[in-house]
Amino acid sequence: MTIGIATTAIHADTQQVDLLLTNAKIYTVNPKQPWANTVAIKRGVISYVGGFENFEDEAVLTLDLKGKMILPGFQDIHVHPVHSGVSYQQCVLFDLKGLDNILQAIADCAKEHPEWEWIRGGGWEVPTFAPSGVPDKVHLDKIVPSRPIALKSSDGHSMWVNSLALELAGIDSNSSDPKGGRIDRYQGTSEPSGGLQEDSAMELIHAVEPALTQDEMVSGLRYAQSHLNSLGITAVQDAIVKLDGKDAYRGFPAYHQLNDTGELNMHVVAAMYWENERPIDPQVSRFVKARELHNRGNIKANSIKIWQDGVIETQTAALLAPYLDSKNGFRGSLLNNQSRLNEAVRKLDKAGFQVHFHAIGDAAIRSGLDAVEHARDTNGIRDARHHISHIELFHPDDIPRFKELDVIANFQPLWAIKDSYVTDLTIPRIGIERAKYLYPIGSLLRSGARVAFGSDWYVTSANPLLGIEAAITRLEPHGETDQPLGNNEEITLAEAIEAYTIQSAYVNFLDKVTGSIEMGKQADLIVLDKNLFEIPASEISDTRVVATIFQGRLVTGEL
Repeated sequence: MTIGIATTAIHADTQQVDLLLTNAKIYTVNPKQPWANTVAIKRGVISYVGGFENFEDEAVLTLDLKGKMILPGFQDIHVHPVHSGVSYQQCVLFDLKGLDNILQAIADCAKEHPEWEWIRGGGWEVPTFAPSGVPDKVHLDKIVPSRPIALKSSDGHSMWVNSLALELAGIDSNSSDPKGGRIDRYQGTSEPSGGLQEDSAMELIHAVEPALTQDEMVSGLRYAQSHLNSLGITAVQDAIVKLDGKDAYRGFPAYHQLNDTGELNMHVVAAMYWENERPIDPQVSRFVKARELHNRGNIKANSIKIWQDGVIETQTAALLAPYLDSKNGFRGSLLNNQSRLNEAVRKLDKAGFQVHFHAIGDAAIRSGLDAVEHARDTNGIRDARHHISHIELFHPDDIPRFKELDVIANFQPLWAIKDSYVTDLTIPRIGIERAKYLYPIGSLLRSGARVAFGSDWYVTSANPLLGIEAAITRLEPHGETDQPLGNNEEITLAEAIEAYTIQSAYVNFLDKVTGSIEMGKQADLIVLDKNLFEIPASEISDTRVVATIFQGRLVTGEL
C-alpha cells in the first residue's frame, strides 16, 4: 500500500521539543490528517504532527524509526488489572488444556508452596468439564485434602473448590443457593459437588479466605501494569473495583500507592462495583463520596459496574427464550428485576455516573437498554457514555437501539470466534438460529452504533493486536479455528484500531486528552515493528509492540 504523508504542518511554537520521532509510518486515527511521518513531543504533549520536511523547531533528541509504525496508545475498556496481576502470582492454570495437565499444575503449586495457607488462583477452562461445565471437588480432594483450594475459572464466573474449602465456608447439603448465585450439587442429591457459580456464591469462600495484604495487591498491580504497557496499553477501565471486601477486586489502595509514588503509567477509570442486594439510595450516596475520595492523578472513579446476568456456558445468562437443554423452559434470570434496575440506573445517571453493564444474554442486553432509556426519559439526555459489555447474544430488534440510545457496544473481540466455548457449550444451549446473533460487531457498526473494545483479561489475552486480528477475521489468531463465527460480521482494520483507541478513549472520557495523535493531546504512543496496513490480517498477531510511551515518557521497550 502506498501511504501519503500529510504535508500540512501543525506547530505549537518555535521552542525546542524534547523528542522528535521521524521516518515513521504514523497512523494518527485523526480523519483530518490520517498519516504522517514525524511527531514531536514537548513536556509530555504532542507538539507537532506532519512531514519531517516541514518541521522547523529544534529537538533535544531526534530518533529515526526506520519505517516502524506508530499508533495512539491502546485503551482497554474492560479489564481487571489488580485481580489479574494477583492471580498470576498464585496458582496459574491459564491456557492449560486437559484435566490431567490442570491437576498436575495444581499439585505442583501445592508442592512448591507449602507456606500457602490456601491454594488460590485460577484459569481453568469451563469446557474442560463439558458438557455440564461443572467441576468436581473429588479431583482436588485427591491432590490436597489437608489445605483448602479455591480456583476461579478462566471466565471468572465459576470457582472450583475442594471439600475442606466447602467445610470452612459452612457450605453443606443444608445450604441454600445465595441470591444470584448457585452451589453446584451432585445430580439427584443436595450434596455440594465443588462448583460455585457467580459472585454471590464465590463470596461464601472469600468470606473465610485470608485477606490479601497491601503488598500482594501492589505487587499484582505492578505485574499487570508492566504486562499491559508491554502490549501498548496506556489506559484502562478496571471493570470491577470494590470499595470493601477481602478479594483482589478491592483495588483502590494499590492504584493510589502507585499513583502517589509516580509509578502509575496508565490512565485508570475505576468502575465501582454495584452490589445488587444492597439498598439503592445508600449505595448511590456511597459512590458519590467515593468518587470525591478516589479521583486523583491518573485515577478517575466515575463509572459504576452492574452485573445483570452470568454466562451461557453454565446457564446463568438471562435469555429471552429457553435454553435448549433445560428443563421446564428455563431461561436464566436477571440479577436485578427491571424495576430495580431502572431505579438504580436512573439515580446513578442523575448523580453523573457512567454505568458499565455486564450483559451476556439477550434478555440482559435488552434489560440494560431499557434501563438507559428509562433514565434518559426521566433525567433528560446528557453526555453519559453508558456502555454494555460482553453483549454475546442479541435479539436483532435490539441492535439499532444502541445508536438510538447513545449506548456504546463494549465487545471483547477475542470471544467472537468458534472456539470450544461456542461450539461445545454455547451453541448446544441456544441452537444454530440464535447463534447467528453471537457478537454481531459488524452489524452494530453498520447500524451507526459506537463500538469499543476491551479484553476482560485475565479471561482472555490482553493483547489488542490479537483482538484486532480476531475482529477482522472472526478466527482465532493462532490458527485454532478455521471457520469464521457469524455471517458478514467482520470489520476493517481501521475500524478495529479505532475501537481500541479513540472509541475506547471516548468511553473513558479521555478522547479530548488522548486516543489519537494530534497536537495538544498527551503523548500516549506506541511503536510497532510492522505496518498493520501492509501485512495480511493473519500476521497482525505476530506483530510486536517495540515501545510504549505514556505522557511523553518511555515506559516499556526501546527506541
